[in-house]
Amino acid sequence: MRYAPHIQRYSKYIRPISILLDLLIIIIFTNLLFKGLNFDTNYYVIYLVCSWSVVAFFGNFYQVFRFTTPIEIFSKITKQQIIFLLLAIVYFPFTEHAIFNQVIIIKFFVVTTLSVALAKLILFYFLIEYRLITGSNYRKTIIIGYSPEAIELKRLFDSRIDYGYHFLGYFSDKKANKDIVGKFEQVKQFVIDKKVDEVYCSLHDLSNDKVKDLVNFMYENNRTLKFIPDSKEIFSKNLKVDYYELFPVLSLKNSVLNEPEIQFLKRLFDIVFSLIIIVFVLSWLIPIIGLLIKLESKGPVFFKQGRPGINQEEFNCYKFRSMFLNDNTENETIKNDPRVTKIGKFLRRTSMDELPQFFNVLLGDMSIVGPRPQLWIHNNAYRDKIKKYFVRDSVRPGITGLAQISGYRGEINNEKDMENRIKYDVFYIENWSLFLDLKIIFQTIVNVFKGDEKAF
Repeated sequence: MRYAPHIQRYSKYIRPISILLDLLIIIIFTNLLFKGLNFDTNYYVIYLVCSWSVVAFFGNFYQVFRFTTPIEIFSKITKQQIIFLLLAIVYFPFTEHAIFNQVIIIKFFVVTTLSVALAKLILFYFLIEYRLITGSNYRKTIIIGYSPEAIELKRLFDSRIDYGYHFLGYFSDKKANKDIVGKFEQVKQFVIDKKVDEVYCSLHDLSNDKVKDLVNFMYENNRTLKFIPDSKEIFSKNLKVDYYELFPVLSLKNSVLNEPEIQFLKRLFDIVFSLIIIVFVLSWLIPIIGLLIKLESKGPVFFKQGRPGINQEEFNCYKFRSMFLNDNTENETIKNDPRVTKIGKFLRRTSMDELPQFFNVLLGDMSIVGPRPQLWIHNNAYRDKIKKYFVRDSVRPGITGLAQISGYRGEINNEKDMENRIKYDVFYIENWSLFLDLKIIFQTIVNVFKGDEKAF
């Protein structure tokens, strides 16, 4: 029996509105800025609109979902605008009477980038706030199965209410629990009666026949079906799909950071970025911070400490000295640590004490982004206890990393704290991309100005 499809709410209009806003921005600023350059702006507008649309289509620019983060939106805007700018410039050599004006092109690029970014962020935050205030546009969802992965997903729905999921319950034949609202055979009627939008299915709990039956039902009734893998440790890796004729095969990909050309690209980025910081920031900031450190306490401006680097090889990690001279430098800093100076508290809270590590990057001991180098005392304590610990040693340690911007920094109180760090470090290594590095750098800068309660 086929049921009437669930009617979508206003969310179906979001993408068309976003597209129209962007095209309107392009049309308006093209006519304002390029008018009077001795060529027909109407043709140029048509060209730019077509160029924008093609780049957006192939770059999945409008593939923004409720779980998309602001950093991902920023990344999409950056890629879209750079390619669009190149296409905007390409037009002029092929136009006989057009006059190429570099200043106007730069103005066009700046104002369209800022306008598109502002429009997208306003729309993004408006929808989040509107959803939170009114409770509208929530997606009703259920989970079939009661595996650890299914329970973890439900916790995510509860903790990230801005994602806009309204969880209705689990369905499972195996366990009795207050959160389980029914068995598998009751799913179909429940989906129709409660107008469920999305169904998450744990592969761990269903047979192939049940999965096939569920797929057919969801497809026929125009509902979204998503699968929860039964081993997140495997599926968190970077997988690729190969086809042997029509037969799909999943295989684990080695980290791209093992490829020589990627290592060269990352190293080149590290050198250029660290030189920019050293020349334009540290050249004048070091004397100022150095003077403040000297005025408060005796001792050197810089603090040098041996840390495990790539392949467990020790290197000297540099920081601004943030403590009074003491003999317990291998002991981890704790909250309200009496060893920390007044200027040291400020440096640590803003992470400015880490700035001298750009010299480590230039020397090749570290990278801008990567797993943070541990103290030797932690390295020796946890390397044989935590699974995949040694994966992080295959790359250079970083000034900042995915674990740090995800909230896993500061004091390590137990093995779980270290496991969380390793989990994010391994994910970073297995899923590296240049844009992931840029996202981490961007979020690190945001955290510097916002402050981090774990930075002490």
